[in-house]
Amino acid sequence: MAHFTYKGRNGGGQLVSGLIEANDQGQVAELLLNGGITPVDIRPGRAVFSSTRFFRRREPPVSTMDILLFSRQMYTLSKSGVPIMQALLGIEETAENPALSRVVRGIRESLDSGRELSQSLAQYPKVFSALYVSMVQVGEATGMLEGIFLRLAFYLDFEMRTRSQVKAALRYPAFVLVTMIIALAIVNLFVIPAFAHIYANFHAQLPVLTRVLIAVSHFTVRFWPVLLGFVIVLFWLARTWVRSPSGHFQWDRFKLRIPVAGKIVHRASLARFARSLSLSIQSGMPVVTAMGLIAKVVDNEFLALKIEWMRDAIARGESILQTAKSSKVFTPMVLQMIAVGEESGAIDELMQEVAELYEREVKNDLETLNAQIEPILIVALGVLVLIVALGVFLPIWDLSRAAFGGH
Repeated sequence: MAHFTYKGRNGGGQLVSGLIEANDQGQVAELLLNGGITPVDIRPGRAVFSSTRFFRRREPPVSTMDILLFSRQMYTLSKSGVPIMQALLGIEETAENPALSRVVRGIRESLDSGRELSQSLAQYPKVFSALYVSMVQVGEATGMLEGIFLRLAFYLDFEMRTRSQVKAALRYPAFVLVTMIIALAIVNLFVIPAFAHIYANFHAQLPVLTRVLIAVSHFTVRFWPVLLGFVIVLFWLARTWVRSPSGHFQWDRFKLRIPVAGKIVHRASLARFARSLSLSIQSGMPVVTAMGLIAKVVDNEFLALKIEWMRDAIARGESILQTAKSSKVFTPMVLQMIAVGEESGAIDELMQEVAELYEREVKNDLETLNAQIEPILIVALGVLVLIVALGVFLPIWDLSRAAFGGH
């Protein structure tokens, strides 16, 4: 996104100006019109050069924790009766992250120019998600903005806890895997060549496994720059493919089928879906609108496609239960809870229970993840050590036997 400077007239005919972030001038005009400002002049913003720019430490971006604290502060200040402009000024002055302080300052300036709060937040799509902005918009329309910020804070807290648990659970397997790769590289580059030099003086026929290990080691030592370049190119190609629309979709679909980890990713994504849908319905948002927004924040393109299909089916008149069954992504227990929720008219409460159910399952899976992966890692490490040990020590064993037999 780029920055644009604008001049326009508000509803009172007064001339206003400012800086706005958008994809192009057309989007700038649309944002201004939605905010009640008639654009007069829109130009690309000019970057101001500073001699100290290259000597400043790079500031951290706005994190989920920053938005969580922002939401809690907005709830507390709104509940205390503090006007929104004064609340934003207080958050701007006390924010520890300079990036968040600048965002809040931009929101204040946008509000001062006549826009709604949701429109002001929408100017920062990398900071506030589409679901966040839409929830604030519903809060403005219903007069429940205070409660919306509290629910958003709980939602963001759930997001942070889930991601933190996943990272913590994957830290040990990743460490073991990296250690195995480093150990294998050291053995190939240094250990096996030393033994190969010793075996060359024996002038004897070596076992097949030893010859294979020596050949692999010689190839690695001789062509390691080529192998390193190949790995880098392969990583770049894979990263480019994953970032493409089709590649991203296929990768997200594959993640759900990975043994052990796939079911955790699946349940975590469905927990995010259920909690988002519950939050949206509790706030008064139509189900069809909510499903369209949730598809953008579910963090899995394959599941997003399923949710968009459910949204279209619901828009055609089908029930949530029918579409959930047809999607084939929910467990029978969850489908039963959805059915009860539709019959009782408490779908928001039941989806909240679905989210909590999935969260408990994800928590239990994460707690036992190491116990499930550890045997696989131990077996793989044992096989690797056995192959290297046999390849290195079999010739010594054979020579020792021959020496004792000859003696």
